[in-house]
Amino acid sequence: MTWDHGESQYEPEEDSYAAALNSLFKKMSELDPPPKYHDNEDRLAEYLQQKTSWNIQKVNGRWIGAPYERILEQGGFGDVDQMQLMLAATGRVQAAIDRGQLHFDDMEESHRYMLAIVIIILYHKPNA
Repeated sequence: MTWDHGESQYEPEEDSYAAALNSLFKKMSELDPPPKYHDNEDRLAEYLQQKTSWNIQKVNGRWIGAPYERILEQGGFGDVDQMQLMLAATGRVQAAIDRGQLHFDDMEESHRYMLAIVIIILYHKPNA
């Protein structure tokens, strides 16, 4: 994909993810970033904990019992209009900006990884 600096979006191209990502990023830009995006992610994990037989729990501020990205992905099935995922992604972007990390590649590796996971989950959701 090619970034269009003048339009501040990816150039829409045939057989490309550009248009879908532009739409996703536009929706994210319309949200107010939550001050504690982990709370939004916790809601996804709590849904999974309550509605499935997954043996997950939060210990010392971290969810254990399954890979975190799987917890978010599966918890997202209970996420009406993907709002918790959208807010989590928006909060992660704002946290990076607040730290002077204005480009994806400038982010700390673990934060870059988790933002990518949340965006991939959102992209694969039918209503995103």
